[in-house]
Amino acid sequence: MSRRARNRSAAPRRAAAVAVRPADPCPCGTGRTYGACCGRFHAGSAEAATAEQLMRSRYAAFATRDAAYLLRTWHPRTRPAALDLDDKMRWTGLEITGTSEGSAFHATGTVTFRAHWSAGGETGVMAEHSRFTRAEGNGAWLYVDGDVRD
Repeated sequence: MSRRARNRSAAPRRAAAVAVRPADPCPCGTGRTYGACCGRFHAGSAEAATAEQLMRSRYAAFATRDAAYLLRTWHPRTRPAALDLDDKMRWTGLEITGTSEGSAFHATGTVTFRAHWSAGGETGVMAEHSRFTRAEGNGAWLYVDGDVRD
């Protein structure tokens, strides 16, 4: 989801976090609670086991404006120096439309998704085909890059 997160060289302003309690529904749309789903990844108490789990957790991080998690799960080769997340942007739903590889048995994977948003009275959908790889050393899934689709 790089279209709405801009790379800046100046000191970024911190976007206000969106509070999500552990018992609240997870923003990623699995139907599980935030604490049992993406909250544990954001807190660092678990790692995503698949590329799709990482995609969902990154969507939830955009929804909660957790820039630190987004940067931590971005491959160093393509990671921006900072993120400027828009306080007015509300991520309102996620649809996973396809996956390839990305399981515990793969080194790479892709996830195609549609992320719904609203901002300033407008609504829209951002579609992307994202690429993921495993980190050398610990094997954690990392976001590499994506092709935005119309």
